Amino acid sequence: MGNRLDFLKGELQKLRESGLYMQMRTVESAQGAWLTVEGVKVLNLCSNNYLGLASDPRLKTKVRETVEKYGVGAGGARFISGTHTLHKQFEQTLARFKKTEDALLFTSGWDANIGTIQAIVRDEDVIFSDELNHGSIIDSCRLSRAQIEVYPHKDVSGLRDALQRCESARRKLIVTDGVFSMDGDLAPLREISELADKYEAMVMVDDAHGEGVLGSHGRGIVDHLGVHGKVDIEMGTMSKAFGVIGGYIAGGKVLIDFLRQRARTSLLATAPTLIDVAACLKAVEILESSDDLVNKLWENTRYFKEGMASLGFDLGHSETPIIPVMLKDERLTQKFEEELLANKVFAHAITFPAVAKGLARLRVQISAVHQRRDLAFALDTFKKVGQQIGVLR
Repeated sequence: MGNRLDFLKGELQKLRESGLYMQMRTVESAQGAWLTVEGVKVLNLCSNNYLGLASDPRLKTKVRETVEKYGVGAGGARFISGTHTLHKQFEQTLARFKKTEDALLFTSGWDANIGTIQAIVRDEDVIFSDELNHGSIIDSCRLSRAQIEVYPHKDVSGLRDALQRCESARRKLIVTDGVFSMDGDLAPLREISELADKYEAMVMVDDAHGEGVLGSHGRGIVDHLGVHGKVDIEMGTMSKAFGVIGGYIAGGKVLIDFLRQRARTSLLATAPTLIDVAACLKAVEILESSDDLVNKLWENTRYFKEGMASLGFDLGHSETPIIPVMLKDERLTQKFEEELLANKVFAHAITFPAVAKGLARLRVQISAVHQRRDLAFALDTFKKVGQQIGVLR
């Protein structure tokens, strides 16, 4: 009997020939401004570790203390034996930080999206989703079996038209990324919330790349735009700016109580590990007490963007520390990544299916732990490689 999966060899070969085969580099060091990648020390420009908390000694100390006191695992699902005092303490602290009534911790942001959307809408309902929403939102919408209306990216008029067409739906949910992860631009949450009021729709924002980055002390896009009370459901992750792992939903007490009863990805999954929760808790406490890391992140972001723009690179529509270097050609983008790495700069090529064909780019992500000399080195290297392969004159 032949191997029934042999057809995948051909599919993989097509990916290689089209320049869409993604290289997954192996990191051999702690996260920081510099990494060891496959034996070579390189400047890290492709990490979600925006504030440098993934290796912060304060988080490591908290984890060691937690291991000694509580061990590592939660021991069960939340509704059986898995809800620990640390889970409750974290959720209370996070709700205070987010200025919401309550919060619920999930194992990942993906689980938070799936569990929440499936719990609150069904096949009688309609979801209105931005066309560039993250894959976890797309999958969550499909699994809910609700009708899905995809509106053009950030197009408030298109969203209004869709809401008008579906005005008689039982429940209406508008869901959008806060920061769009491949372009670094922001959702028009003020305008979306105004439409939601008019058409009696719920609003959910996935602020995975806004938490720890936008707003006072990194409270996220809702704080940044001043729309507290206008967004019904705030989803975020602890795996990016907070430097750990996990996802959460923050919102009203009724919402969180309901999700504790009906969000299957929380209810039926083993609870997040205690060492992760302890580290998450410490990260939130650090941001509550000081805005220094967030301010440093933005100082670094402004410096690098100004430098890249002066060199002549197309940075798209970025409004955040996510900086797309738009090259558009898939093979050229992968060649640029390879040459950067050969010159000790680690910035990842992003091609289809992560972005549409013809919109390939290098996605650069700036961190608070970068020093000015690091970013100057990066600018010099981008200029050198850009000239070498014909992107810059």
